[in-house]
Amino acid sequence: MTKNSNSFEHQVHVIGGGLAGTEAAWQLANRGIKVRLSEMRGGGGMTPAHQGNGLAELVCSNSFRSDDADNNAVGLIHQEMRKLNSIIMACAQVAKVPAGSALAVDRDIFSKEVEDRLSAHENIHIVREQIDILPNDGHTIVATGPLTAMALAEQIIEKTDQESLAFFDAIAPIVYKDSINFDIAWYQSRWDKGDGKDYINCPMDEDQYLAFHEALTTGETADFKEWEKDTPYFEGCMPIEVMASRGLDTLRYGPMKPVGLDNPATGRWAHAVVQLRQDNKQGTIWNMVGFQTKLKYGAQTDVLRMIPGLENAEFARLGGLHRNTFICSPKLLDRQLRLKSAPHIRFAGQITGCEGYVESSAVGLFAGISTAAEITGTNVDLPPSTTALGALLGHITGDADAKSYQPMNVNFGLFQPLEKRVHKKERKAAMTSRAREALDDWMNTQKIAG
Repeated sequence: MTKNSNSFEHQVHVIGGGLAGTEAAWQLANRGIKVRLSEMRGGGGMTPAHQGNGLAELVCSNSFRSDDADNNAVGLIHQEMRKLNSIIMACAQVAKVPAGSALAVDRDIFSKEVEDRLSAHENIHIVREQIDILPNDGHTIVATGPLTAMALAEQIIEKTDQESLAFFDAIAPIVYKDSINFDIAWYQSRWDKGDGKDYINCPMDEDQYLAFHEALTTGETADFKEWEKDTPYFEGCMPIEVMASRGLDTLRYGPMKPVGLDNPATGRWAHAVVQLRQDNKQGTIWNMVGFQTKLKYGAQTDVLRMIPGLENAEFARLGGLHRNTFICSPKLLDRQLRLKSAPHIRFAGQITGCEGYVESSAVGLFAGISTAAEITGTNVDLPPSTTALGALLGHITGDADAKSYQPMNVNFGLFQPLEKRVHKKERKAAMTSRAREALDDWMNTQKIAG
């Protein structure tokens, strides 16, 4: 649907067309609110990590992580978002590729599906433009993500009177499947989950692992700019060579753990295993799981081709490193994600300090719901902290310690503890069962339609 900027009168300005911004716009539009969605890519702006101009582009992994709603906090928030009519979850289902018990997507199909649905909505006007100045009035949702343009970042600092926090995030390499040596590599999911053959596995014996570890820890890495030198890494997305530097067996207990993977050549577990996950529907490109890196490109190809099965690997994309920024949300935002010093502005997504595709989308979802409620003269309370959505939002908007605030994925540690003692093996199922009841009650009492 073509919409003219001059004739389209918006009620909410959403700045940023990533996962959080698109989800916020969708939630608003479906509640009858007219939205101007601004995205700088395609309008003269670009980030160091994006590849194109598509809305909701997945910059790092193509995985939304676990889809197990009974035993995993991430899988549970998937389920809660689906119940709340999430566009991100709906489009992920369309673009889904095999990934065992995880939800992974063809990133191009996913982005196109999101953009097509938003473009067709009568209440959404997408504008390719870079916003450098925060508005002084009018409902605004800032969802510019961790790669916010410098001019707008400086505006945010000015509005908040706080220095932005920052951390590094790294991107994993992607390999062309037809360059993998299947005389060595084999298909199998850990413990045969999912279809049992959703990952490609490359085994290493002890000598191969020791040589690989040595090469990782001595390989040439990308230089830091002066302003980047003291920026911390996010623990959940640690470069592979940084993990290796923490100890000889750190990788074997992390992304290279061999447990649950029977090498058909030996019938046994290898000393270490590198896994690759399908990255597109056609299955022609595969992502190296947990192998985000800041090695220079030449060093990357040399080191990664030491992996048995990848000795002749060709790369669709090499790994990289970029700086992510976020605000101290527990100090700056209220429970409705509004900026305390300028309550007409809400923040959503990774710029709030949540970490991960799903978490970013979930915060955008609530930003859209709460903004729509405010416009229509009602109020929406945070979901209870017994739900995944409520636990994540509570952490961001005040439950976390502002002095030590760092990016966080959703996890059961953020949830309100169970009222009664439950056996450890039954604890997660008890928490997810309680969460489902709590979300239903919240949607009913707050009169929130799915």
